[in-house]
Amino acid sequence: MTAPSATESATNSTRERILDIALELFTERGYDKTSIRDIAERLGTTKAALYYHFKSKADILLELHLRLHELGERVLDELEALPDGDARASAWPGLLDGLITAIDENRDLVQLHQRNQGALEDLHNSERHHAANDNIERQIRRLLASPEIPAAVRVRMACSVGAVMGGLLSHGLLDDVSHEERISLVRETVADMFRAHSRSSRVS
Repeated sequence: MTAPSATESATNSTRERILDIALELFTERGYDKTSIRDIAERLGTTKAALYYHFKSKADILLELHLRLHELGERVLDELEALPDGDARASAWPGLLDGLITAIDENRDLVQLHQRNQGALEDLHNSERHHAANDNIERQIRRLLASPEIPAAVRVRMACSVGAVMGGLLSHGLLDDVSHEERISLVRETVADMFRAHSRSSRVS
């Protein structure tokens, strides 16, 4: 693979700085109350410079949203790289625990989603969002359709994904529970699912 040129590296660095600043502002003020000018001023540049990297404010929001997609894609890519169903079933609890840790470490992205639901819903029909969703869905379908993994394990895998998404990323639910407590309880819930399976396997 060819190493990126100095110009490409500088462009990527500027894009990441724009995204980081936009994340701060969208979380602090809300997406609707943040303008391209606000982002440019905090970055110390011009609106024209921002438009060189992103066509619109909506494109910036979409890029931030896809950062959460990337966390899930990494887990699924690691899982698909394993040689067989037994290895994938055994690795799943640990990989999912790693996803919970990654979400914890990116709590600013969680806050972005919780505080800007309306704006994010407007992005769901974009072609790029559909492509990202379709990719993850295909990976999950391949995994859960694998006959090499016992049905009971596949059901627990599916339920554990729901536990993570519902417990950590849902909007308007469990809002009285702090982020730290949610992380702890979701981690415990997922671990319990697979401990229960391990106990039943030993009994049978």
